[in-house]
Amino acid sequence: MILMMVGLMAVMYFMMIRPQQKRRREAERMQNQLGIGDEVVTIGGLHGVVAGYDDDTVTIEAYDDVLLRFARPAIARVVTKAEAPVADETAASGEPVAVLDETPAETKRASMDSKDVVKE
Repeated sequence: MILMMVGLMAVMYFMMIRPQQKRRREAERMQNQLGIGDEVVTIGGLHGVVAGYDDDTVTIEAYDDVLLRFARPAIARVVTKAEAPVADETAASGEPVAVLDETPAETKRASMDSKDVVKE
């Protein structure tokens, strides 16, 4: 009987507790690696761009000049990471690098008016 209870506890640990701890560690890692310009989604469903952060809070720009402060754990996921600026337009091999879009990540927000969106 005792062996069966120990086995049940082991199964419960590997099926429930361990995966939850892994998800929590991954969420903490993601929240600690936030950078300015990252497009994020909060647990409430708000989409925005990280405009600033400190130890406990993240400031998100939801629309032009609309800044909202959230606790770091309120960030559910990062949609896109901010791209590092390209120092020059040549790769290490000496070949020119194609620049697809020079728009800063802060301005890459979908328009609030769906009729203003132009599909290419």
